Amino acid sequence: MAYDPNNVFAKILRGEMPSIKVYEDDHTLAFMDVMPQTTGHTLVIPKVEAENIFDLPADAAANLIKVTQKVAAAVKKGLDASGIMLAQLNGPAAGQTVFHIHFHIIPREEGVDMKFHAREMADMDELAAIAEKIKAAL
Repeated sequence: MAYDPNNVFAKILRGEMPSIKVYEDDHTLAFMDVMPQTTGHTLVIPKVEAENIFDLPADAAANLIKVTQKVAAAVKKGLDASGIMLAQLNGPAAGQTVFHIHFHIIPREEGVDMKFHAREMADMDELAAIAEKIKAAL
């Protein structure tokens, strides 16, 4: 499958769709997942066009994981999360639904189940408040 420049994350990068940003630099963007699996579910994407890990240039991959680690630490600290789960899906069979490579940062607490992926929209005001906690921990 060829990269689709009209995927939702490409539109967010171009400013054509809104997002609640947590972190941004010249190479990456981190923002709140609008259909979170847990409170604080955050996404990190590169600013290059790459559908999956196999399309991502090595230098962009290195930067993406570096920023993912930085944002994950802020999610953990800012939300006082007991654990952090990272997920990166490649292809429909793996559960990828947006075909622009991205990492999911999912805060975890023992005994608290996750919601199903991409099923229920979150309250935007609640997401904005959570994003402020994460930003404060960066």
